Amino acid sequence: MSIVLGRGPRTDSELYELVKALWGHTIPRHKVCPEHNAPFEAFAHGYFNRAPQILIKGSRGLSGKSRLVSLLGLTYAAVHGADTNIVGGSLNQSVNIQETIRDAFNFERAPRYLIRDESQTAVRLVNGAVIRPLTASQKTVRGPHPPMLLLDEIDEMDVEILESAKGQPMPQKNYRGEIIPAQTIMSSTLQYSDKAMAQELARFDLEGLPVFEWCYRDTANPIDGWLDPGFVEQKRREVSAERWRVEYDLGEPSIGNRAFDASAVEETFSLPAATLKQKDGKEWQEYRFEDPKNDREYVIGADWAQAVDWTVISVVDVTYFPVKVVHWTRMRRHPYPVMVGVFNKLMKAYNAEGIHDATGLGAVVSDYIDRRARGFIMAGRARDDMLSEYVSSVENGRWRAPKIREFYLAHLYCSTEQLFNRGKEFHLPDEVCSMALVWRSISKRAIPAIPVVLGGNNDPSWIEDEMRFNRDAKRKPGNWVVGGVENKSKEIASELDLMV
Repeated sequence: MSIVLGRGPRTDSELYELVKALWGHTIPRHKVCPEHNAPFEAFAHGYFNRAPQILIKGSRGLSGKSRLVSLLGLTYAAVHGADTNIVGGSLNQSVNIQETIRDAFNFERAPRYLIRDESQTAVRLVNGAVIRPLTASQKTVRGPHPPMLLLDEIDEMDVEILESAKGQPMPQKNYRGEIIPAQTIMSSTLQYSDKAMAQELARFDLEGLPVFEWCYRDTANPIDGWLDPGFVEQKRREVSAERWRVEYDLGEPSIGNRAFDASAVEETFSLPAATLKQKDGKEWQEYRFEDPKNDREYVIGADWAQAVDWTVISVVDVTYFPVKVVHWTRMRRHPYPVMVGVFNKLMKAYNAEGIHDATGLGAVVSDYIDRRARGFIMAGRARDDMLSEYVSSVENGRWRAPKIREFYLAHLYCSTEQLFNRGKEFHLPDEVCSMALVWRSISKRAIPAIPVVLGGNNDPSWIEDEMRFNRDAKRKPGNWVVGGVENKSKEIASELDLMV
């Protein structure tokens, strides 16, 4: 017999019992690992819309992430009457979502009377809500604009598709006339060190957004867990130890040979992220951290690109060590005169010494770039030396920079293959290249030093003779003695071009 919904749940406890009653599923409210969250915390956070964005990190296959987001979408649509899109990172994930929805509605107490129409692509409810299980493609993610978007296994999604999908959620008025706010909930196992999940974890950390994390131990908890511990041991025997460490025990993904020591990268990008954003768009990001100062010295470096890669321009205060990034720009798909114009404007504003990557683009930018900027050809031994010296400078604590997500991640996940391999499958991160160019300019600059008197014989120089004679002479104030002859100081100064 189906349950007839009256009012919606008002507390976490009511929501917990409603999910069990409607769909026959238990979302664990208890945990085993002290540093983790109970899965129901994330479920309640999403249902009661306690944050506009939520990120869930869980074990592969054993944490119930796909089931949780599917049940959340169902409950949200059934009670709130709000459209819900559930996007799977792969075809298998999309199939799992559809099966979970079908099984939930087949439960003996499920509110099947709410179903107005059901197909492979959508479930339409009598309260006006539409539940759409979707696959991750540019075509599907640019579809309707529901208030609730659930993205499952985002680490399997192309980053561009994920960014497009984020544009879906928009507020919606439900059948009761209530405005349902827009919300995005993402979940995944962290499998790769440089793809969508790693980037989202870094962004959520920078923006202070909620991240919920749990593993198979929490879903197998003895109080309200649903996972069989015996199955856990079976699965452990089926996979490699390294895969178990990363995908099941939620360890840090290995990325081969990191170019930079991770702790050194953390120390480098230790300045606050708060900044004056001049531009912050999809194709143009510009941040100013400090205005130009007359008592500072600056170097500006640029790595040029246009269509696929990024043009990155970094302005660095090099007055003292550690040197400090004071302005950072990243842009693409803009004409070269526009991008070079930004470089020239910053170079003038900061009265900076300039250096840029002239490899293959000398003829393109030569007519536009400030003539004082030096071009560097990134080829052969010179290129490798520049990059090696830059890595060394980072690991020796010579830099400080604000923790901009793209800037920071480009260094954290950069590999030695990306730095030194010439193959087409490897690409030197543009953010790293711009900074390496700046370091080359810094390392080649003349360093001020105290004058050193070179040793010689004991014979006095003519300057010493004149100084000794003037010291011993009994001359009147204001006069100058040259070669033993006393003269008016202004007359002698005029002859010798001296200032008295």
